[in-house]
This record gives sequence, structure tokens and C-alpha cells, in this order.
Amino acid sequence: MVKLIHTLADHGDDVNCCAFSSSLLATCSLDKTIRLYSLSDFTELAHSPLKFHTYAVHCCCFSPSGHILASCSTDGTTVLWNTQNGQTLAVMVQPSGSPVRVCRFSPDSTCLVSGAADGTVILWNAQSYKLHRCGSVEDGSLVACAFSPDGNLFVTGSSCGDLIVWDDKMRCLHSEKAHDLGMTCCDFSSQPVSDGEQGLHCFRLASCGQDCQTKIWVVSFSHILGFKLKYKSALSGHSAPVLTCAFSHNGQMLVSGSVDKSVIVYDINTENILHTLTQHTRYVTTCAFAPNILLLATGSMDKTVNIWQFDPETLGQARSTEGQLKPFTEDWSEDDVSAWLCAQDLKDLVGVFKMNNIDGRELLNLTKESLADDLKIDGYSYEKEAMENWISKKKRTSPMTNLVLSSAVLTPNRTLKMAINRWLETHQK
Repeated sequence: MVKLIHTLADHGDDVNCCAFSSSLLATCSLDKTIRLYSLSDFTELAHSPLKFHTYAVHCCCFSPSGHILASCSTDGTTVLWNTQNGQTLAVMVQPSGSPVRVCRFSPDSTCLVSGAADGTVILWNAQSYKLHRCGSVEDGSLVACAFSPDGNLFVTGSSCGDLIVWDDKMRCLHSEKAHDLGMTCCDFSSQPVSDGEQGLHCFRLASCGQDCQTKIWVVSFSHILGFKLKYKSALSGHSAPVLTCAFSHNGQMLVSGSVDKSVIVYDINTENILHTLTQHTRYVTTCAFAPNILLLATGSMDKTVNIWQFDPETLGQARSTEGQLKPFTEDWSEDDVSAWLCAQDLKDLVGVFKMNNIDGRELLNLTKESLADDLKIDGYSYEKEAMENWISKKKRTSPMTNLVLSSAVLTPNRTLKMAINRWLETHQK
């Protein structure tokens, strides 16, 4: 069951893209603006609309924390915004000056990819705002981009239909003619899948294009066995070119929008159509699922953004020990936060968060500094054996700062582990 719960009609021209954070919805348009809305009641924020771009804004995306929004435009720039006050943090100019069609943050927020109409692909350092690496495709404009959930890979799609897979050093791992008449969008599912091979990180990838199809691929990667891309199936529910696609946060659904003005929601496991939504009166250009919330946003050339809500019972939404998690993170209780920590394999931190009364609103405002200063979570990385030996000698201070630790909980630094593995793989003889 899905129902239309709200329609936003503030843009003065075609809506090109929409994106969710845990508490906000961003939309951008041919009218040169980006608008921000609160998910609690869909009211527009006081500092919205965001104005800087001098031509159409094609794409917008939130950093994983939701504190930064990126937007890109025909004016050749990618702009980073502070979502809390609407101030510009950086203006990154595409070296060629070509219109920028798509931008995406890496899962760890360290990088931002921008793809342009001349086929150039830029990997920006999202902390220094400097150009880190660059590449290009031989033919066509860059119109689509998505990072794998583990951050090891990203894919780009071109107007000529080429799907290209890049590693984090911007080396081309694979090129595939995915859609004969041109690609329009792609998205990774955040949930891993089993593909029958041990040692591989396997994720579903969806791509869509002018051939009226949405295709499903399985992407796998390991530093030992390498990279593989397998074509799985094609979804042919639309009668016209498919312009946009997106996976739900739990990986169970895929949504697509089309020139035929319809939005189709698929069960990704059975590939059956769950819903066909026909509220828009012109081409559907964008769609996005909210993280951890049963909401879908769809945008159109009819200048509107529709917000749809799903019945949680039909989707198997994860439940906490006290029942269903509240739909908005800012409304979570301390127990909801504890349930979320357990789901993220961080159950060792539950005691620290409970002791500091961290509810949903506090969780959204946590920073690296507050973790270290307020929660006394050290934040430094050590060898596990050395740190366990340190603690076993009843030393309750940080080896780096000598400050007293309120908790002896050790949290695995998975990002560092991945970086070390990548370095080892690169330097193996």
C-alpha cells in the first residue's frame, strides 16, 4: 500500500533531481535554485531556496552525515552548501568549464565525483575542495554516477550508453554498453547479496536508459579475486525511456520514473511490479527513497515533487525490541538509538550513548568533536592487541591525549582497515 501524502510545487521550472538526508529533502530545478524541506512537516527551511548557480541545476546530493549538500549546474560548477544555514562552503569549477550533469559523495564523505557534458570525470577531495584525480570517457556526456556501498568502486553512465566501472584511484576496471540508446541513471543497493562466491562483496546495481529498460546487474569486488560485473535481468514495465531509478534503503524495492509519466515500484527479489503511480502530468525525471523512512519522493517536468508513504507492514520494515522505529530519526527515543546501534554492529557503544542520554535529535547533531569531548570516545586508531594490553594494565587514559576514558569500549575502524588492504594490494609484488 502506498499513498500520496504531500505535493511540493515551489519550483518555477522542471524539477531535475531530489535527494534525502535523515531529516531533510533537497530538490533542484531548471529555475537555477535548490530548495530544502524538513521531513517533519515538509515546510521549507528559512534559508531556502539556495541561490548561486547562474544556469539550470541538474543534480543534488547529501553527504552521508547530511550536513553538506552538493549541487551541480550547466554553469560548470559544483557547489557545497552547509545544510544548517545555507551558506556556501566551496565552489569547485570543472576544469574544462563544461556543464556538470551529476555529482555524488563517496560513502565515507572523503570524495565527491562530478561528471560533465564533455565526458570528464573529476574526483574532488571533499575536505580540501581540491581536485584529486580526473578521467574521461571517450564518447558522450556523463549523465549518471553511483558509488558502491563499500566505497571501493564507483560507476558512471554516459549518453552513449556506456557503463564504466572505476576504482578509487580512477582506474577503469570495466566498460560495458549497458543501454543502446544511452544511459540516464544508475544506483547501487546498499544491501549486499550472495552470489555464490566467497570472499566477494556483491551488490546489486540498477541502470536505466533511453531503451525503455531498467537493467539489474550484480557487481562484486575483492582485492584477491578482483572485479566482476554480471548482467542479471531487465525490467520492462515502462513504455517510454526510463529517466531515473533508485533502490529503497533496505534493498527490497526498486523505483523507476519515465517519459511515460509513470513511476513503477518493483519488488527486487521477485521483480514483480508492486505499484504503478500516475500522479505526474509530465516526464518523471527523478526519484529517491529516504534512508530508514518509508518515504519516496518523485520529481517531474510538471514542476512538482510528490511525497509518497508506504505501508510498513508490507515492506517488512525492521523493528526494534519495543516495536517499529519511529519514521523520523529526530523523533527517536534513547531506546530507538540503541536499537539502531545494534543494527549497525555497534552494540558495544549502547552503554555510552545511554549514559549520555543520546536520543534521535542528539544523534543527528553528533560531531567528531562531541564524540571525543562529550562522550569521551577517543577517536584515535590503535592496534587492537596493543590497546587491549594497555587497558588490561588498568590504564584508563588515552594513549594519545592522556585524558581519562569514561569507557574502555573498542570500536573497529573498518574504513582504516579497507585503506590498509587497498595499500597492501597495490604494493604486493
